[in-house]
Amino acid sequence: MSMAAAAAAITAVLLAALMARASAAAAGRVWADEEKGAHNGTARRQVTYDGRSLMLDGARRMLFSGDIHYPRSTPEMWPRLIESAREGGLDVIQTYVFWNVHEPIQGQYNFEGRYDLVKFIREIHAQGLYVSLRVGPFIEAEWKYGGLPFWLRGVPNITFRCDNEPYKVHMQKFVAKIVNMMKDEKLYYPQGGPIIISQIENEYKLIEGAFHSRGPPYVRWAAVMAVNLQTGVPWMMCKQDDAPDPIINTCNGLICGETFIGPNKPNKPALWTENWTSRYPLYGHDPRYRSPADIAFAVALFIARKKGSFVSYYMYHGGTNFGRFASSYVTTSYYDGAPLDEYGLIWQSTWSHLRELHAAVKQSEEPLLSGSYSTYSFGEQQEGHVFETESNCVAFLVNLDKHKTSNIQFGEASFQLAPKSISILSSCRRVVFETAKVNAQHGLRTAQVVQSLNNVDSWKIFKEPIPLAINNTTHIGHRFFEHLSTTKDETDYLWYLTRYDYRSNGDTQLVLNVESQAHVLHAYINNDYVGSAHGSHDGPRNIILKTPITLRKGQNSISLLSVMVGSPDSGAYMERRIFGVRKVSIQQGDHKSHSLNNELWKHQVNPDWLIWRNE
Repeated sequence: MSMAAAAAAITAVLLAALMARASAAAAGRVWADEEKGAHNGTARRQVTYDGRSLMLDGARRMLFSGDIHYPRSTPEMWPRLIESAREGGLDVIQTYVFWNVHEPIQGQYNFEGRYDLVKFIREIHAQGLYVSLRVGPFIEAEWKYGGLPFWLRGVPNITFRCDNEPYKVHMQKFVAKIVNMMKDEKLYYPQGGPIIISQIENEYKLIEGAFHSRGPPYVRWAAVMAVNLQTGVPWMMCKQDDAPDPIINTCNGLICGETFIGPNKPNKPALWTENWTSRYPLYGHDPRYRSPADIAFAVALFIARKKGSFVSYYMYHGGTNFGRFASSYVTTSYYDGAPLDEYGLIWQSTWSHLRELHAAVKQSEEPLLSGSYSTYSFGEQQEGHVFETESNCVAFLVNLDKHKTSNIQFGEASFQLAPKSISILSSCRRVVFETAKVNAQHGLRTAQVVQSLNNVDSWKIFKEPIPLAINNTTHIGHRFFEHLSTTKDETDYLWYLTRYDYRSNGDTQLVLNVESQAHVLHAYINNDYVGSAHGSHDGPRNIILKTPITLRKGQNSISLLSVMVGSPDSGAYMERRIFGVRKVSIQQGDHKSHSLNNELWKHQVNPDWLIWRNE
């Protein structure tokens, strides 16, 4: 065995031992809490789980959750958002923790205003709901850099999200800070607070293979690290089928009742951490809403097929991507078609239909979580799922056919099932909810002018002059500087400036060719605009500008404005991603193009770009 293989084997054994010790410690704390509660005569508070559900104080719970992100709304909105969620039948509010807003500068923290995580959780607690805290600290979430602070790029020898010591040091430090903050504020359930579960990492399985041998050890390390923080509540990993014990593996997606392979151990419950209520809007794309009937069908199928006991809607309220925090090509408005729209208003009929679903399921919580389970087949696309105790029974009658109504015999009665629908039968006899039958009326959102800003005298405009000079700057060299490394994420704009000595060679057409890995490019020759190009969310990374130009004999200025429409939020090796102008050339007729790549280029950061202001 090589030294590297031996070291890897030793590391694996140590991690396994640490995990076993952490699991045993967690179990020991539970028993200690039980003994303490018994001796004191006080009710113990604990969160455990088994193969059917999360358990609060030993009682299994059917939990409906919804994502509401505190930085995507204002503190003034939080009470009403949470109240509307509670009225919609939710038990839990789920949120990510946003590392890059809390530690924008290394060692300098911000938990104020929209970033006041403690205040947000306290408001949830005050309204009688629980919290699912997705610490990450990588979150993706269509959020700039997936929530990772930009300063991490400058840490020597760092590789994000793998078995890399520099990354693990900073990740562990931030996770521990959040956990300790929650402990200090007594916000975990065993302390009397509302946090009943936490998440470490996020959808890591999607990129784990890209890190080869440095992927699996990172998963095991993250699990050990999280459990050893001793929060007193379970940890989960979403889209991580091999989540190490005692971490719970969970599902994200549109149809987890069909795609989820299930818990990786029989003593773990089936949890759905992201049931997408619509799709986040992108620049250049039409909104893609999801019907309330489709959402309800997916939830009911997950409960029926997978014995699901926790479903979180992503998003329940999307809110607004304030400032520059949206990821690449994601619009300012986020999940406007969620049960609560961007403004926090109830989005009908989604909100009401899901509320009815929650009430129907809660009627049969006992058989769903404690009853025996059996399945029936009524045809190729019709099935039944029954949960039954000695005193109660609930049935889910499923029609998977998207086009035809189906008539089935169940027990002593016949039932007509609409296309793609699930009927929930209380006591296995009476239909209390049909996923395809939406009773609530569609809402109509209107707007009215509350303040007119049409007075032209109150407006000012500021324009930035197109830069021409290439002197007096530190960002200068015979190459193209990378966009993000140069701007340090202080602006989305970076100018690339050079001069070109044109020697006339006939009257043939001149063409400027630019290749960029930013999102938008604007080109100017001698202060005159000559063309633009832009990419798209689903298009190639490179954008190409080919535009005819006119040059005067002698010196000409070329000014290229590189623009980022948000930053990347996912993928392996994010710290290595490059953006900005990569190639520039001028083509004259059929002659070989003249490359400008090695000319002297100036890069100007932080332009006062076009600003409109009302005073």
